[in-house]
Amino acid sequence: MDTNQENLYEKVDGDHVYDSPYENINTEAKYENVAHESAAEPVYSEIHRISPDYINTKETTQDEERDTPSSDEQEKKAESPMEEVEASMTDGEGSRRQSSSSESSGDPCDDQPLSVNDDLLMAYSLPADSSPEPEEIVDYSLKNVEESTTEETATVSDPNQPDIALFVKAGSDGESIGNCPFSQRLFMILWLKGVVFNVTTVDLKRKPADLHNLAPGTHPPFLTFNGEVKTDINKIEEFLEEVLAPPKYPKLAARHRESNTAGNVIFAKFSAFIKNTKPDANIALEKALTKALKKLDEYLNSPLPDEIDADSTEEEKSSNRRFLDGKELTLADCNLLPKLHIVKVVAKKFRNFDISSDLTGVWRYLNNAYAQEEFTNTCASDNEIEFAYKDVAKRLAK
Repeated sequence: MDTNQENLYEKVDGDHVYDSPYENINTEAKYENVAHESAAEPVYSEIHRISPDYINTKETTQDEERDTPSSDEQEKKAESPMEEVEASMTDGEGSRRQSSSSESSGDPCDDQPLSVNDDLLMAYSLPADSSPEPEEIVDYSLKNVEESTTEETATVSDPNQPDIALFVKAGSDGESIGNCPFSQRLFMILWLKGVVFNVTTVDLKRKPADLHNLAPGTHPPFLTFNGEVKTDINKIEEFLEEVLAPPKYPKLAARHRESNTAGNVIFAKFSAFIKNTKPDANIALEKALTKALKKLDEYLNSPLPDEIDADSTEEEKSSNRRFLDGKELTLADCNLLPKLHIVKVVAKKFRNFDISSDLTGVWRYLNNAYAQEEFTNTCASDNEIEFAYKDVAKRLAK
């Protein structure tokens, strides 16, 4: 290299061409650590906002203080966030709130939105030598009351409970309970047994393919018991009475054989009466229905053997029992009551026929049934029953 070569930068004119535009610029570096000047405090050191509840803060235990050497200043810094958090645990109404290091936390929506500088504050929320513990995950989502109750019931339900699904006829809207005394019969039996079961209403106009495959060629009602399909109503009743037996489930069979046959001809007499179109036969059919109802009334007003006091010299003249076989609903009631209710509703609607008020036993029987949720909650509405019979009930020819 030529040592005589002149430095090209020395030829620049002494008058610095860039001095004029930047005369007033302070050339001192702003980021140098100047010993004699105190550095500006970080922005986050001026923030006095109380840390939100959900920041994982915990006090340093005495063992950790002994194991980890720290100065008085560090201890004050470690305690400061805790004091602020404890101050925030009491809201404007004086109610206590806990941080997430405890069992639960308050609603995060109650805290003010975080700014950029709050992130820095959160970075210094924990003591220097303590590692954060994993927070407990808590579900704060709102739940429907019914869903919550169902979930709680499911957690404590007996694992030996049978899996029962009942399929009943749907109403005209395709969803509500439709008019079907046989569907209500099985519905009442399961309700009275106190067993857990699912009910599905089946719209016969739009029967789902999966139900068609489940019970091909079968109309409701039918049920599945632990995956096994059962379609015969009488056999289903016998099966449920056998497998859902005491002491876990109540016995529903009537104690008196006569209770099983009481009123068993009423529905047949009603069907003949409501489908008749000949005026000259209407009176005879109405009398036949009335006679069947009177026979049921006599049975309900006659005392059962266990209602007769053997030590009494007075003859028991009448019974005041609530149902066919006594004070409680039985399988006989599950069979008769749905049909008797249809007779009352439809005969009045299409024939203006009322069950006579003289039949005190029948009315006592019906009114007691209307006070039972096992009946009212499994029964179709009166409008639904009338709708089902609008094409069945025949008008009398003039």
